[in-house]
Amino acid sequence: MNKRLNLFGLLLLILPALVTAQQKDTLIKKLDSASKKTDSVGGKQKNDINPETYNENTKITPHVYLVLVADDIKQQVTSPFRATRSDWLKIGGFGLLTTGCMLFLDKPVNRIAVNLRSSNAVISTSHYVTNFGGLYEGYTLATFAAVGYIFKREKTKTTTFLATQAYITAGAIETALKFLTGRQRPSFYDPENSPSWHGPFYQFQRDKNGNKPVNPAFTSFPSGHTTVAFAAATVFAMEYKDTKFVPIVAYSAATLIGLSRLTENAHWFSDVIVGAALGYLCGRQVVNNYHRYSKIQSQLAAKKKNSVSFNLNYMHGTLLPGLVYTFR
Repeated sequence: MNKRLNLFGLLLLILPALVTAQQKDTLIKKLDSASKKTDSVGGKQKNDINPETYNENTKITPHVYLVLVADDIKQQVTSPFRATRSDWLKIGGFGLLTTGCMLFLDKPVNRIAVNLRSSNAVISTSHYVTNFGGLYEGYTLATFAAVGYIFKREKTKTTTFLATQAYITAGAIETALKFLTGRQRPSFYDPENSPSWHGPFYQFQRDKNGNKPVNPAFTSFPSGHTTVAFAAATVFAMEYKDTKFVPIVAYSAATLIGLSRLTENAHWFSDVIVGAALGYLCGRQVVNNYHRYSKIQSQLAAKKKNSVSFNLNYMHGTLLPGLVYTFR
C-alpha cells in the first residue's frame, strides 16, 4: 500500500508539470475541445479501428504518451463537473446498487468465498488468477508490446500503450479512493471492535501503544486488482471489438480476477463491483481520447498533403509566376 500511495503522490506532483509543459502545445486544448463534441450524426463518438489508421501520423511517441496520460487524468478527475443530467441519473442508480450490495450482499458473499477456501484447489487457483491483476498483467502487456514491435503491427503496439495508460490512470484514481475511504478489508474486519470505514486520516492515528494501523487492513475500497484488470480489458475489447472473441476473453479474464479477490478474502463484493465500473470507465476514456488524437493528426496530415505552393519559372527572359496544388 505504501508503494501505491507513493506512486499516486508522484503522479500528483508530475501531472501539473506535464500539463504546464504542454500549454504551448495546443494538443491538450484540442483534445479537451474534441471531447465535448459528438460525431457528425449527433451520436456517441465512433472510433475508427481499422489497422490502416494506426500509422506514422497517429503513432504514440514518448512525448505524445505523456501528453495523453496527463490529459487522461485531467479528464477523468474533472468528469463529474462535466456530467449531464443523464449521467447523474446513471451515477445515482449505480450508487443505489452499490449501497444495496454493501447492505445485503457483502457479508453473505464473503462467507461463501471464505467457505470455498476450504479447498486447496480453490486456494491455489485463486492465488494464481489474482496475480494476473497485478504482477502477471505487466508480463502480459509486455508480451503484447513485443509482438507489436517484432511483427511491426502498429495497432498492437498502440493498443498496448493505451492499456498501460488505462492501468496508470485507473490505478491512480483507485489509490486515491482507498486513501479517502479507508475501508477495512474482510480479512482484518472485526465487527465487535472496529468499524468498516475509517476515512482518510486513519493511517496517521496511533493506538494506546503508539502503533499505527496496518496499511493493508484499511485499503479495501475499491478493489485495485479488479480496477486495473477491467481498465486494460476495456481497452482491448474496444480496440478489437470487430474480433468477437477478444472482448469475451478480455472481460472474462477481468471478471475472474475480480472473483479471485473475493476468494482471496481481500475484498468485499461491493469493492469488486465498484472497481470493475471504475476500470471500465477509465478504459473507455483512454481509448476515446486516443482516437480524438488520431482524428486530429489525420486531419493535419490531410492538410499537409492538400497543399498550395507558389513558384517562379524563368522562361525566354521572362519570370512566370505559378501555383502548384498538391492532391492527396
